[in-house]
Amino acid sequence: QVQLVESGGGLVQPGGSLTLSCATSGVILSINAMGWYRQAPGKQRELVARITRGGSTNYADFVKGRFTISRDNAKNTVSLQMNSLEPEDTAVYYCNAFITIWEHVGPQTRDYWGQGTQVTVSS
Repeated sequence: QVQLVESGGGLVQPGGSLTLSCATSGVILSINAMGWYRQAPGKQRELVARITRGGSTNYADFVKGRFTISRDNAKNTVSLQMNSLEPEDTAVYYCNAFITIWEHVGPQTRDYWGQGTQVTVSS
């Protein structure tokens, strides 16, 4: 059973920094794209940042160079360094990954999500 587990969320003052991490577990053949999404109360879940296995990245416009996504392919982990945090960044942050596993019919690529970690930016 593949699982994604986020860590690193919490309460931070405006202008502060946090680093989110996402660890994977289970029998994994390979991991393709990994990313971070967020969902604020009353809003839809939105992409924050995404990184391919080769290291190509894309970011939401609201990131404005404040966040950096990275991954460790050997450890199957992905991180999100968040700087200059603003109250508008308050949300639950979710890790996402397209993971290939072995099933009885052969390799299957599925979309997996973590349970989310709360980030609150407030003074």
